[in-house]
Amino acid sequence: MPFDGIVTKNIVSELSDILTGARIEKIYQPEPDEIIINLRTKGQNLKLLLSANASYPRIHLTDVTKENPINPPVFCMLLRKHLSGGKITKIDFHDFERVVTIHIETIDELGDLTFKKLVVEIMGKHSNIILVNNENKIIDSIKHVDSDISRVREVMPARPYTLPPGQDKINPLELDIDLLFSKAKEQGDPRISKFFLNNIKGFSPLLCEEICHRADVDPRLPVSSLSEDTIQNLKKVLKEIISKIENSEFTPCIIWNGDDRQKAVDFHSLEIKQYNTVDFYPSISRVLDLFYTIKDTSERLAQKKADLAKILNNCIDRCNKKISIHMDTLREVAEREKFKLYGELITANIYCIPKNASKVSLLNYYSENGEYVEVPLDENLLPQENAQRYFKKYAKAKAAYIHATQQLEEARGELSYLESVLHSLENSNSFEDIDDIRQELAEQGYLPSKKKRPEKKNSKNFTPYTYKSTDGFYIYVGKNNVQNDFLTLKFASSNDIWLHTKNIPGSHVIIRKDRGEIPDSTLFQAAMLAAYHSKAKNSSHVEVDYTKVKNVKKPNGAKPGMVIYDNYKTIIVTPDENVVNNLRMENR
Repeated sequence: MPFDGIVTKNIVSELSDILTGARIEKIYQPEPDEIIINLRTKGQNLKLLLSANASYPRIHLTDVTKENPINPPVFCMLLRKHLSGGKITKIDFHDFERVVTIHIETIDELGDLTFKKLVVEIMGKHSNIILVNNENKIIDSIKHVDSDISRVREVMPARPYTLPPGQDKINPLELDIDLLFSKAKEQGDPRISKFFLNNIKGFSPLLCEEICHRADVDPRLPVSSLSEDTIQNLKKVLKEIISKIENSEFTPCIIWNGDDRQKAVDFHSLEIKQYNTVDFYPSISRVLDLFYTIKDTSERLAQKKADLAKILNNCIDRCNKKISIHMDTLREVAEREKFKLYGELITANIYCIPKNASKVSLLNYYSENGEYVEVPLDENLLPQENAQRYFKKYAKAKAAYIHATQQLEEARGELSYLESVLHSLENSNSFEDIDDIRQELAEQGYLPSKKKRPEKKNSKNFTPYTYKSTDGFYIYVGKNNVQNDFLTLKFASSNDIWLHTKNIPGSHVIIRKDRGEIPDSTLFQAAMLAAYHSKAKNSSHVEVDYTKVKNVKKPNGAKPGMVIYDNYKTIIVTPDENVVNNLRMENR
């Protein structure tokens, strides 16, 4: 994400206009590396976010409300002590470096006017938030950097504050463009985009590629391969970009992944023309707040999913091991009837079997062909004892067979359930959906049980995916197993149509039959939705069973989402995302 020197200039300019003269009312530290300052200025309350997060360091105004820890961290308490009630007098930055300084005047414990600086260093994993006094000494910082971490620059209390080491680049406002291109040979003839990045302060890879795009140049080409006309085009575009930077002609924007407004790709303060889906905003703070909120939400969703997915995958592995063990047991006792036969044949011929025989050939009277069976014997046992030995082995094998068969069925049922939960988790797109799945797993004993949430007594909190067929019939799709049960067993009417993929984990689908007969086209579309919201989403020729809701039953003790059904028919479909999106409605 290009929080580069140009974005820094934009945000500092914007914050200076809005926050100069603002009073600091409250200070919070919701995250270990993040500060939120509540401000009062020009009759309005604003929140300024400062982040030293290694992945998303930034500074901007925010509308997001975060939960604060019960006990404020030490750095938060120190900021409150030194800055509460203070007034912001100036916000500036240095030489297109990503270092923003907030100048604050405050009254100390003795009633004297003092001056402090809150420095926000936006430098990836080296990002920091540092409180500096009027003697330019560090009071404290959100991250301590001692000599063991960095021999170049310590960031510790009582140490003098020094700026991070500068880069050997040229300030864009002092750039001699003609002289710039003459340096290419000295630098080993780099690629044009990398050449700009290595020589101009404040430029990010995105901006360097944008310059090449506007000049219609492949950014991967070396400088030496460019024609004179191409170089002139690059110089022209570069001058235009620098002019906009110098005159603060910013156009804050967010770049999206296609039409999906939940997947932000990048942002910048200048217009980006190399992408098709770009939205523009009047405020860089709005851009940063929206962009990082989406990123933060996406990452937290991914993390919550990953935590549950790990638990589910472990449970699935255990189920597969159980199934493997039970299958091995069944293979071991596959010849159990032979032991019974040996025992019966020995008993029937007990007086014909000589003592101390190691084997005997006996007529199998169960065989129509009068075949003889060779029966192994223990030489140290009497014939009747050999018979009893075989009957015991048969009884043991039979018991093992019954137990293994029962356990195998239970393990397969549990595996099917866990795979359905994992499918629901993979398709969840909100914290509420994930919390529902977590609660379900806790109720089923897969997670430690927490305080039980109030039960949903009506359908107000029931939010399945809602679609409308081209024939005008509403189609509802459950998001998880608990919703599947509610959808099928409580929400649907007996004559509504129920659909589900055959032998594949997926969502329950209901076609609401509120008038006449349901046409084949609606059945086909609902079947496509059932296939799309299943583990076979990316498959073709998916079998989907459908029947009336009255033919669907839930066995006693069955896990959430598990049902049995009869009197069904099957339709074969291939999921098509475009068709699904055309049928989609807002959740109701």
